Amino acid sequence: MEAEARRRLRALRMEAAEYYRSHGVPQRMEDALNTLFPQRPGDLYGELANYLSKFSKAPLISKLVGRKVLDGVGQPTLEVETHCTVKNYERRICSVVMSSHFQTLVNALPETIEADEKERNNSVNTAVEWVNESLSTMLRDVKPTDQGEVDKMLGEFFTKKVEEKEEIQKREEREKDEETPSCIPPATELPGGKKAAKQGKKASIPEKMIPPAEPIELVLCGSLAIGGTSLAIAKAGATINHVPLYLHISLLKHNQHSPKEMTLPLPMVTVLNCEKTAKLKLVKEVMLIPPVHLSFKQGLERALDMQKEFMRLLDLLSKEPGPQAGDSKKGKAQNTGKKSAQQASKRISHLGCPVTGCDNLEQLLLLMQTACNNRSLELGKDMYLAINCAAHELMDYSKGKYEILTGTFKSPDEMINMYVELTDKFPFIIALIDPLRKEDRQQWTNICCALGSKCFLIAEDAATYISKRKIDQNFNVPTCSGVVLKYINQTKVSDLIELTGLLDSQRQITILGSPDGESSDDSLVDLAVGLGARFIKLGGLSRGERVTKYNRLLAIEEELAENRTLHHEEGYKNAVNQLLNLLLFLMNHTQKNLLMSLLPPQLSQTAPQVHSLSAQLPVNSTLTDPGCQHSLLDKFLKETMF
Repeated sequence: MEAEARRRLRALRMEAAEYYRSHGVPQRMEDALNTLFPQRPGDLYGELANYLSKFSKAPLISKLVGRKVLDGVGQPTLEVETHCTVKNYERRICSVVMSSHFQTLVNALPETIEADEKERNNSVNTAVEWVNESLSTMLRDVKPTDQGEVDKMLGEFFTKKVEEKEEIQKREEREKDEETPSCIPPATELPGGKKAAKQGKKASIPEKMIPPAEPIELVLCGSLAIGGTSLAIAKAGATINHVPLYLHISLLKHNQHSPKEMTLPLPMVTVLNCEKTAKLKLVKEVMLIPPVHLSFKQGLERALDMQKEFMRLLDLLSKEPGPQAGDSKKGKAQNTGKKSAQQASKRISHLGCPVTGCDNLEQLLLLMQTACNNRSLELGKDMYLAINCAAHELMDYSKGKYEILTGTFKSPDEMINMYVELTDKFPFIIALIDPLRKEDRQQWTNICCALGSKCFLIAEDAATYISKRKIDQNFNVPTCSGVVLKYINQTKVSDLIELTGLLDSQRQITILGSPDGESSDDSLVDLAVGLGARFIKLGGLSRGERVTKYNRLLAIEEELAENRTLHHEEGYKNAVNQLLNLLLFLMNHTQKNLLMSLLPPQLSQTAPQVHSLSAQLPVNSTLTDPGCQHSLLDKFLKETMF
């Protein structure tokens, strides 16, 4: 027995020795000790563990966990956790919470709200089921750092689900047709046919035919699982590689080439959420855009300061007594602006800003100017404005016109003239979001020709479905200066990377936008920074789910500044640009070339960039028109260049 035990022990020792030799353990242990001995670290075993960890297997996805959670407005949405096998142990790496694609309904009917809530619950429940069962099994043992492979598998899975849904619908339609006998009489026997052919009665039709509203694209129940899983894997890949998510996204976009500098997107800070139920229907959001020479922190502080002053003015006006019954007509006219301001309230909307109802857009803008002046600031220099018109909510299809004020309607062509007058009178408005419906393609082209040199013309509602935009570059997207992208539904990280590259190549501006049903997850900010978005639209400076994202941007700015990878304007560069502009203006083309040959390379390279403004807007923009050189947008763009 004792001899048998010794033989068994000797065999085990030989197997162990062979196992260690086959994995190169003795040699690597010797190399580790030789490397660490001269250093004599305080924590020898810690350093030894770090050294040997370089030879461990790459982490692999072990499982995904999906669960139903609540978003910022108390509605159900999806959370996805990523678990990986790291050094033989299963660990929870990270989690993400998806933003909901469901819009917040205003004054909707009870039955509509009930149907919406039911649809939302079904979609989230289906997404949770997909994540915990199908997707978790499908992605097991896949590297979380292989984003392209993961997104390819997710895309194939989603395509299969869409095909299954379509097949079920076709089968149900066939069964319904078979069960329901046709009892429709021939067209010649339709009652009332002769009456319909009578002439002399005018039908109630719009003065000019407008393109009908395109059908709303149905969102596949459970599609949140695709976007949530893709983003969760991207976040896990960043964690595994020990880099921030924004850098991980940037490396994915630029084929693993680390950028020397990174630029923070300019914030579009919503300062007011205007109710469409008020008399003024044209405006949904009023947003502040700080100048680019400020740091993000300085710009945010300035926007917050302006919002406080603006609300103070609204409070003062609301306390003033309105016109009395005995007032003269002139007195009533003078008080019209104050009356509109009295409708302001202190409610905070789901967008994270005060809600107000207005009767007069001009009064609102003048009040904004007053708030700016009270803080010793100047609109158009120290702060710019953007307006979200949400024109798709204004169309009265029975009249074929937009209802911009209660009882006041304008045709699509008249809308363009109105916007031209508005930007002429208030040139500090440098961006209009959804000024027209996406269906009014000809008017979008016209407004770009008319206003392309004065302000950005942004499509938000027209760019909701990212996957379709990626497949068909002209899908539902009119001619515009830029597009608001939202990470919702079946959107994948690879889709965003591909689409932002496409927008860059088309000289269009990328804006990452926050949806109505926002969550406390701040991954959107990292996506915007990593993708190099020009602007980010997060809502107002209230509500935790939105403030969290602004705080994340502040943290990224500090981190990039510490790493010296933050692109920022320097004072001497601005002075050089101003000097070059003056010299180039005074000199003819030949003298300009001579000047370029005499300047040092680092300065001569800046001059073309000062005037390369056409790269910021679509090719069909009128920005290059010589008559547009003095617009505020021209100035704003110059400030962004060096």
